[in-house]
This record gives sequence, C-alpha cells and structure tokens, in this order.
Amino acid sequence: MWKSVSCTLLLFIYLHLGLCPVSADDLNEEVKIEVLDKPEECEQKTKRGDLINVHYDGFLAKDGSQFYCSRSDKNGHPQWFVLGVGQVIKGLDIGLHDMCPGEKRKITVPPALAFGEKGKDPVPPNATVVFEVELFVVTRGPRSMEAFKQIDLNKDKSLTKDEVKEYLRQEYAKDEKPRDEAFFEKIMADIFRKNDHDSDGLISTKEYNIYKHDEL
Repeated sequence: MWKSVSCTLLLFIYLHLGLCPVSADDLNEEVKIEVLDKPEECEQKTKRGDLINVHYDGFLAKDGSQFYCSRSDKNGHPQWFVLGVGQVIKGLDIGLHDMCPGEKRKITVPPALAFGEKGKDPVPPNATVVFEVELFVVTRGPRSMEAFKQIDLNKDKSLTKDEVKEYLRQEYAKDEKPRDEAFFEKIMADIFRKNDHDSDGLISTKEYNIYKHDEL
C-alpha cells in the first residue's frame, strides 16, 4: 500500500526536463512496466507522437510516499501531452508506449530516466520513482499531417482555438461522458500555451510540425 501525502507538486516539474540522450534499447532495459489492468479489445495502441490523456500518481520507490497526483492537481482533470517527445520525464515516455485506452500500469523509473542526480523538489536526488497510470484517450497527436488536416476545418494551414476545441469535443464524445464547456476551455488553453510560440492566437504549420514527421 502506497503512503499518500498531499499532492502539491505541479505538473510543470515534468515538462521540458533536459536529459542526456541515450539509445532507446538501453532505456527500455531500465524501465519496469507492470500491467495492472487491460481491456480485452484494443484497436489503437500508443506510439511516439500520439496525443494522449492520462491520470497518473507518482510515488517514491524508497518509502512509497506520494509526490504527485493528477486527480487533485489542476481541478483533477487527466493530463494531455504528446508521447515520446520530452514533454514528460523520459521514463514515462518509455513506460506509456504501446498502451491501450482503458489500460492501467505501474511504471518504475530509475533516477537517470526520472529526476536525476539533482532531483526536483520534493523528489530527492538519485530517486527511483513509481507511477501508477491510467490511459483514457489516444489519438493522432498534434504533429502529423493527417491530424492537422482533420483539425484545420477551414483549410487555411493554421489552427484556431475554435478548431482545436471542436476537435477535442469530437474525440471526447467517443466515450459518451458529458463534459462542460470549462473542461474543453482548460484543455484548449493548455494546448495553445505549449504550442502557440509567437502568441498570435493560432498554431501555424511550423509550430505544429516541430518534429517534422510529415510535409504540411
């Protein structure tokens, strides 16, 4: 049983964390993945570049104390991020790969793929961390030509807030659970905060395709 403490660590400690590059094979050998629950049918598994929506709780492996929980942070909404591009710690990018919507995992991450030698308050230096995660939504992330064309309703090669919000509504409608307007506003605002680098209220093809997966 993990020992819970108040969850005060903001998600930004996971974002934009610089780690030394190492090979994918080496990384996969160091991250331990335990599948806790998995749906019988799985039509789409996560891959690099997908936009995913997850809840996750973070614990220190040493004593089981909890340092983060998404269910209490940011009004308890599941977290959106693009998988495999460094928006979360490297260990989570690896541990969330090849995962089905509805699946739950326990992911154990060594220090080198978590918060390293320096740590990140309240995570101490050289700490192995454990995440319990639940995946809700996986969709072609905001980095592919296919997804961009789907979101860009007026075909002007830029994404407005209304276009992104409509896309989110369509994706969330698939599970038939009601969400209010504030829910979509919050997610849309977070997407623009991370992607609208020139703050002009639009996501351009250059801002969108920063990983250069496709020609737009």
